[in-house]
Amino acid sequence: MAELPMGKGVSAGKIASNVQKKLTRAQEKVLQKLGKADETKDLAFEEGVINFNKQLAEGTKLQKDLRAYLAAVKAMHESSKRLQKCLADMYEPEWYGKDEMDSIVEDSDLLWTDFHQKLVDHALISMDTYLGQFPDIKARIAKRDRKLVDYDSARHTYAAVNKSKKKPTSLLERATPGWAQGILSAHNVAQTSLSRNQAEEELERAQKVFEDINVDLQEELPSLWNSRVGFYVNTFQSVSGLEEKFHREIGKLSQNMYDTLEKLENEDMSRKADNGGGMKSTAQRSDRTQDANHTLSPGGPPAIPKSPSKLKPAVPPPPKVTPSKDLKPENIINLFDEASTPGISVTSPTQYDAPGTSNLLDMDLDALQAATTPVATNPQAAEGAPATEETAAAAAAATAEDANGTTEVEMPPNFIYKVQAMHDYVASDTDELEMKTGDVVLVVTYDIPDEQDEGWLMGVREADWLQMKDLNKKGVFPENFTQKM
Repeated sequence: MAELPMGKGVSAGKIASNVQKKLTRAQEKVLQKLGKADETKDLAFEEGVINFNKQLAEGTKLQKDLRAYLAAVKAMHESSKRLQKCLADMYEPEWYGKDEMDSIVEDSDLLWTDFHQKLVDHALISMDTYLGQFPDIKARIAKRDRKLVDYDSARHTYAAVNKSKKKPTSLLERATPGWAQGILSAHNVAQTSLSRNQAEEELERAQKVFEDINVDLQEELPSLWNSRVGFYVNTFQSVSGLEEKFHREIGKLSQNMYDTLEKLENEDMSRKADNGGGMKSTAQRSDRTQDANHTLSPGGPPAIPKSPSKLKPAVPPPPKVTPSKDLKPENIINLFDEASTPGISVTSPTQYDAPGTSNLLDMDLDALQAATTPVATNPQAAEGAPATEETAAAAAAATAEDANGTTEVEMPPNFIYKVQAMHDYVASDTDELEMKTGDVVLVVTYDIPDEQDEGWLMGVREADWLQMKDLNKKGVFPENFTQKM
């Protein structure tokens, strides 16, 4: 038979005693399960053990979830740190708020670190301390169960000794001489008394050990069960308070970052506006063109060519003038002379500003008569003398002015051609030109040709130009709202 291992300070007798106790407990448990031995029951204590196991399971789960929460905070901190570092690396030194942005990034990192550390100090450490008391109590409950079995076994042994009957007379007793019968009987009585005393002592010792452990646990288990409420309150209050403070502070930093970036955006837009003179994106122009088109009547105006027309204005044919009965034949100027032909240049659009009359028959003949009649201060004219060469030239100039409809005026720089508004247009931005139906607009080139959007022209109302000679009132307008003159 192999010997049991014996460590330092462990004797063979101690090992034998422990083995004997285990065998006795196993035998007692079998008898109790078979119903041949009664078992001491304590329902209040058993309920306390059930609550203890439940409390231990809840605390273990809470500890596990709290550690997972801390791991998530740590991961979020690392992600935030990388994101902030990316922002700090891209934020160029010449941008607005570089120093403020660096300070926000640094404060954000410190705030995350402080939040994580305080969660550890005020929640996780308290959680570990709370659960640290459970292993000892659990071990004492298991010991109480063993001592209860020992107590029941000792109690059953003592009862069996007291109820045992006198053993039958053995052959030795019957063969013993009469003078020795008394000695043998006294010996048997002594043996029975010794067994009873031993059983009683063992019962008292087992009962004392059991009750010492049982009394302590009877006090500790209910107290431990009631303590869980306060612990849960403190734990979740700590977590909630730390979260509230953290989110409040991180919210301030986030607002500061937002304000800094918004100022950077506004500064960048202002700089672009200064450099580009109110430059608009193609997408914005396209949207505005669509909005303008939606205001047109069904069908809209005829399509307008995207590039300025290079067609030359047609010279109107000479009128067929019927002499007035009040106009003497000799005072009628030959309108077919070369001197009387209006001096219209077809090479420059500026020489033909106003729309010409389609037929000279529509002209005011009274005005024509006044222009061709010699002035009253001329004696020869008063007397009906033939018109001189100078008089004919003056009349021809007057006729040319009436034919053109206006005197030659100075056009704005970079003038291209004229257009007339066919529809009202309400400006939707400061750089747009507002027009009424019938307004004449002088079209000029863009200051920066690349800024011109398809379907949009730059110009100034003719009335504004003639009155002020100032291009500050120029603006852009949709081409399809106008017709070229």
